[in-house]
Amino acid sequence: MDHLSYSTIFANSRTANKKWVVVDAENQPLGRLASRVAMVLRGKHKASYTPHSDSGDNVIVINADKVRLSGNKMETKTYRVHSGYPGGQKELKVKQMLHKKPYYLVEEAVRGMLPKNRLGRHVFGNLKVYSGNEHPHTAQNPTVLNLNDIK
Repeated sequence: MDHLSYSTIFANSRTANKKWVVVDAENQPLGRLASRVAMVLRGKHKASYTPHSDSGDNVIVINADKVRLSGNKMETKTYRVHSGYPGGQKELKVKQMLHKKPYYLVEEAVRGMLPKNRLGRHVFGNLKVYSGNEHPHTAQNPTVLNLNDIK
């Protein structure tokens, strides 16, 4: 009788099957959008998910300026940034941030849902957010991803 050996296959940078996907953020709730985009960036939607490597897809988010927030977060939610100098703290409401940097809301929401380590910073580089309907990544032949299909 032959000895059967089973081995777990771990994905790494060479064996990961990375794709480019486009996500339309129009009328999507910000939190749900961010959690599903973070899951795709990490690769948790794949059967070959490996926690210690970048096995996720590259995600392009378009229409970031048309993202939805529930309740009265447009007037009450604030983002704080600090320049590093004394007295360099600034507070901006969501409405002001949408006018100034519309991509920032989606980027910060997704960044908060990624690991706070080297891998999280590396994976965050696979996210491209654009406020309009156009993006410069047509050469990568991205496929459209419906976030409602991901569970």
